Amino acid sequence: MKLPAVLSAILLAGCATFHVEPANQPLPTHGNNLIENDLGLSGDDEELFIGLAFSGGGMRAAAFSYGVLAEFDRIQVRSKNSTTRLIDHVDFLSGVSGGAITAAYFGLNGRDALGNFQEKFLMRDAEESLSSIFSPMSVAHAYEGGINGSQQFPRWLDDNLFHGATFQQLGPEHRPRVWINASDIYNRTPFVFSDETYGAICSDLSSYPIANAVAASAAMPVIFAPVVLRTFPDRCTSTMPNWIQRARREATAPPILKAYANALTRYRDGSMSYIKLLDGGLVDNYGLSGFTIARLSASTPYAPLTARQAANVHRVLFLVIDGGKGPTGDWTKTAEGPTAPEIVVAAANTANRF
Repeated sequence: MKLPAVLSAILLAGCATFHVEPANQPLPTHGNNLIENDLGLSGDDEELFIGLAFSGGGMRAAAFSYGVLAEFDRIQVRSKNSTTRLIDHVDFLSGVSGGAITAAYFGLNGRDALGNFQEKFLMRDAEESLSSIFSPMSVAHAYEGGINGSQQFPRWLDDNLFHGATFQQLGPEHRPRVWINASDIYNRTPFVFSDETYGAICSDLSSYPIANAVAASAAMPVIFAPVVLRTFPDRCTSTMPNWIQRARREATAPPILKAYANALTRYRDGSMSYIKLLDGGLVDNYGLSGFTIARLSASTPYAPLTARQAANVHRVLFLVIDGGKGPTGDWTKTAEGPTAPEIVVAAANTANRF
């Protein structure tokens, strides 16, 4: 890059900041509390329980998880009084990054999603609305947080897949239950789009666009600016659930639960006005955070299942759909390299490998 271009990029950086307007809204009334994470689902009296975790991995992960669902639709299982398909028994879905796109779309549309997901997403160019051309302006935007602003990708997802859908359509009674996982890059913890997390920031999850959550889950650093949420601690007056203080206090508490409890406390005590979210794969590329935290924070032995589900279940299948890939590239064969794009990809894969 020539010196004039470098100087231009530096000068432009001062005016390249994206205007960020958080899309989440405060709770409508005072007195709302964090929702205890043992509500489970309404569910049927079924003997078979299935949970799926869709990993990150971009378009590859979205396609791989879609392929698993398509195969589930082909496999027949016998229940007490009828023959059903395996896909009809999916109770829980947890997704991250590329896998979050499939998880959210299937969670919202059920089996109907299988008929048009290829056409609406897998065969489309999701990058058509994104800036990827190397230029002084893109360098300036990257310096300010991301080449693409936090609104471009959510707008594309909403126009092509979610059409204004909010988490109200994935509420507590919805089946399957869906967790979308992003990364809180300040606290270095998972951020789970759940009633409990939104209870901590005193915000209304039901009105939050699903497209924004999915975009946050897939927001690769530098390529995308962080998705921003605002906290509203003055809108809550009730106390936090007991497990949060217990997880923070006990030395033997699982690290993921302790970190999550510390983050929720910061959201609630007013020490964080804004939460900055990036790709959920930075802390958990297997998409397990939502279910794991729900299980570890539960106040009953069976949550997030309901008592009725736990009493009736005879068979459990929990499947992690790993759309990741092993080491690639030939830069280990030469003294030169890797290039900047290869470093970004390698660093991201290293961070979320284990």
